[in-house]
Amino acid sequence: MIDRREILDMATRMSLTPHVVEKDYVLGWMLAGISAHPALRDSWLFKGGTCLKKCFFETYRFSEDLDFTLTEEDGLDEEFLKTTFAEVGAWIYERTGIEFPPEKQDFDIYNNPRGTISCQGRISYRGPVATRDLPRIKLDLTADERIVLAPTRVEVFHPYTDAPAEGIDILAYAYEELFGEKVRALAERTRPRDLYDVVNLYRNVDARPHAAVMLDVLRQKCAFKNIPVPELAHLEPHRPELESLWQNMLAHQLPFLPPYESFWDELPGFFAWLAGGVAPEVPAALAVSAGEVVLRQRDLRLPVSGRAQSMIEVIRFAAGNRLLVELDYQGSTRRIEPYSLRRTQDGNIVLHAYNNDSNAQRSYRVDRIQGARMTNTSFTPRHAVELGPKGPVLVAQAALRPQSYAPRNTSSSRRTRAFGKPVYIYQCPICQKNFRRDRMGGHLNPHKNDRGGQCSGRTGYLVDTRY
Repeated sequence: MIDRREILDMATRMSLTPHVVEKDYVLGWMLAGISAHPALRDSWLFKGGTCLKKCFFETYRFSEDLDFTLTEEDGLDEEFLKTTFAEVGAWIYERTGIEFPPEKQDFDIYNNPRGTISCQGRISYRGPVATRDLPRIKLDLTADERIVLAPTRVEVFHPYTDAPAEGIDILAYAYEELFGEKVRALAERTRPRDLYDVVNLYRNVDARPHAAVMLDVLRQKCAFKNIPVPELAHLEPHRPELESLWQNMLAHQLPFLPPYESFWDELPGFFAWLAGGVAPEVPAALAVSAGEVVLRQRDLRLPVSGRAQSMIEVIRFAAGNRLLVELDYQGSTRRIEPYSLRRTQDGNIVLHAYNNDSNAQRSYRVDRIQGARMTNTSFTPRHAVELGPKGPVLVAQAALRPQSYAPRNTSSSRRTRAFGKPVYIYQCPICQKNFRRDRMGGHLNPHKNDRGGQCSGRTGYLVDTRY
């Protein structure tokens, strides 16, 4: 488990409370445990706002729960879920020290409005930040959602020092499907986070899907929920409520809350694009000088100080949310529109921006920036914003056939076979000797290696699972 100081430092850097950052950290490892479990890896499809944050756009609002669609309804079984998440918790504990007390896990199976079963789970944990009352992760599980597009396996963003060397991946909804779900949710429940998500996804021009594909996905999603395809006129009556809840429902998930008006005012353009494929003209990117390289990969790890990295995070978030930045640079303060971060031919990291005070394009060496603060003043981009990622990092195409997406009523005997006890193969990291276990847990007792030497007790790596 990472040190408490790492959580506190990131909370300071991101202008968030420690418990929000700690939950983001635990969510990353929970996704790793779910993906590693053979009964869940290929049948649980990750979706929702946390999926957008952890798999697609790391410069995004933080989220607090995990939403999954299960490809088989028999996974919605209380006994199975308790047993499985006890195993997942043990697997995570062996690698991190994060505790998931089994007695603090609750799974409520209920009938949803469509007449089929869903589940809401609550899993308590004890992480690096000590608290008297254990925080909880909420799981929302359904098995009867309409899946329109094939899911994809994507990399999970886990910006902490204990990230596994091999990375974390998860099976998730396709980006277009996530986008369509968010538009449907905005129409159905009209919450501030849905407005924030829809506009953020629409603004990301590099990842914006074809309007016809989006509309087809949305129509199928709305038909399944028995609601009309949304239009701007349907949302107008909810505008006062959205505005009144903007602060209370969003502020704790963001390092800085953008003004509500800047998001609502994007909706006419979004619905015009959705209905006819017409989008505002995309401004051109700033010219790239000889030898310059645009830095926009998902996990931006630059050869800069921790303080400079903190300022880059401020600048990236401001750019994604179209907010002016007050930049302290060489003894004076400028109000800038941030556009692009680049490495020059001589190795310097440079921020390209538009200076609102001098009405001119300017560039700033990151190592000379003395401070960066977001403002609540929005701007309309005059150049392409290149500070965010283009989209997810794909790991592998999901090996699920479309016909397997429909929920299936299966017998208890089949459930036993599908979720039978596998054999876990753990490898000693010193001598590479393999050990068989009938349950997840990599603790290895002292043992002799193949050369006659002795390896002390330690934690092994999970290298295979056999049935």
